[in-house]
Amino acid sequence: MITIIDYGAGNIRSVLRACAEVGAQAFIASDPQVIAKAEKIIFPGVGAAPSAMKNLIKTRLDAAIINAFKAGIPILGVCIGAQIALDSSEEGPQKCLGLVPGKTVRFRLKDKLLKIPHMGWNEVKVVQPHPLLAGIKPGDEFYFVHSFYPQPAEKINIYAVADYGGDFCCALGSRNLFATQFHPEKSGRLGLELLARFANWDGNIDS
Repeated sequence: MITIIDYGAGNIRSVLRACAEVGAQAFIASDPQVIAKAEKIIFPGVGAAPSAMKNLIKTRLDAAIINAFKAGIPILGVCIGAQIALDSSEEGPQKCLGLVPGKTVRFRLKDKLLKIPHMGWNEVKVVQPHPLLAGIKPGDEFYFVHSFYPQPAEKINIYAVADYGGDFCCALGSRNLFATQFHPEKSGRLGLELLARFANWDGNIDS
């Protein structure tokens, strides 16, 4: 059973529908005591890092997520859920959850033909293997909507990149946490396949 965290950051129902599409049992929860008992967690969201962190702290879901990570519960972060998994974000600036060393930064594009936010389909290039990225081939595209992106401090935490005026991290991970800047729930067949792999993932990066 997958617990989808609702902390007022939006995009929750589309994640729930995508889980149902792949036959994964899931439900939405906003109670930290429920999160504490979760078997698997999806940590999604759209919006801004400061408001997301404010809501997490207000509802005490920040501690619940940190404790779940420490306990080895498989966690999938999506979009804002990926950005605030790091130590901090330039959006604010804002102190974040600190599950992965690094910071979230704003696009600084030299090519004036490229617009912010980065919106639409883009190729995801796997730079090191991960169970949730199995089967992704050169040329495979996922859907993005964002003005900021995660920048882990260590390359070991970067699993995939995309090119938008230069390569940026679009998938990161540490132990039982995997997070994507792109939206699997909006990425058609490939995104659904990633969610299906998460539903069967035990949190082990060698599985």
